Amino acid sequence: MKKEIARLGALLLALCWLGGPALAAPLEAEPPLELTSPSAMLVEAGTGTVIFEKNADERRQAASVTKLMTLLICFEELEAGTIHLEDSVTVSQEAAAQIGSQALLDAGAVYPLGDLLHATIVASANDAACALAEYIAGTEAAFAERMNARAAELGLENTYYTNATGLPDDAQYTTARDVATLSVEMCRHPDYFTHASVWMDTLTHPSGRVTDLTNTNRLVRFYEGCDGLKTGSADASRYCLSATAEKDGLRLIAVVLGAETSQKRFDEARAMLDYGFANYKRVTVLSKGDRLGQRVPVRLGMADEVEAAVGRGMSMLLKPGQEKQLSLEVELPAEVSAPVRAGDTLGMIRVKLDGSVIARLPAVAAEDVGMPGLLEGFFRVLNNWR
Repeated sequence: MKKEIARLGALLLALCWLGGPALAAPLEAEPPLELTSPSAMLVEAGTGTVIFEKNADERRQAASVTKLMTLLICFEELEAGTIHLEDSVTVSQEAAAQIGSQALLDAGAVYPLGDLLHATIVASANDAACALAEYIAGTEAAFAERMNARAAELGLENTYYTNATGLPDDAQYTTARDVATLSVEMCRHPDYFTHASVWMDTLTHPSGRVTDLTNTNRLVRFYEGCDGLKTGSADASRYCLSATAEKDGLRLIAVVLGAETSQKRFDEARAMLDYGFANYKRVTVLSKGDRLGQRVPVRLGMADEVEAAVGRGMSMLLKPGQEKQLSLEVELPAEVSAPVRAGDTLGMIRVKLDGSVIARLPAVAAEDVGMPGLLEGFFRVLNNWR
């Protein structure tokens, strides 16, 4: 129990003080279920908290799971306003000639960017992904440089991209941990799910020809709450999957790399998600601005006291019943001097789990307390002398 608390405490301290995803220090030292896939990881999407992992830093090819980075860059460009869903994209000979999963695009034809994005997400279309990459960066090679630059920004230390599609290349690699980090970032773009949750659709080409699009992620249809993320398969990578689902406000991501069969990756991702939803829930311990019910005397202020509040919110994963083991310890000064501004740090809040400190948050002033005017200040000083 002490080891589990220490591990959880280290993770939560990182989350609270660094303020970002922390794909480290798994809550469970070993996978609690049998996994035959070489690499796997289960994480909570909101914070990147790792529930458990298996060979998470082993470098592997991940086939079309690579497209998560291609799509992330597309959504970031859309949100920045540098590209638009209505943009006209001319498909090059190189893009139309891509092998593997395709939307059967016509070389030289002009498609709305939104249609190419949809085909890339739903059907994992290599021709559409390549066309998007060329439109954004000029060439697929230049886009791969963008992918690697973004990977560096996200801290993907064991990832290298050579193309936008994930087609096999011995120089291209990633890890389950890096895929999980990328997946967490992808989940920050809710418009992605409007495409990724579609099971079947069609693409109408400029010529009027129609291509059926079927989602490569079976869990979108057969697992409750699943609405993404990406599959991948090739001889070099075997069968890969990053799957996400949301239930009761908790979003989990299951990463499986190198499964022996297509069905095995879905079965193991399903089992991982089932375990996470059955054994964990996300609990909001404190929200920013919550009043603590304690006041601090203010010396020579317009008010005699200032109320303390929570300066930074905190949520965490807990197993059922663990929330009863949570407690708070508030440390405040005996007195502060005016002026006090709302948000000024007054003291500290210690969050405890089963008596052990797992996080420290600032206790702040809930409101302003200004200094009195000259006359009122004179009478306050006079009263204090009495």
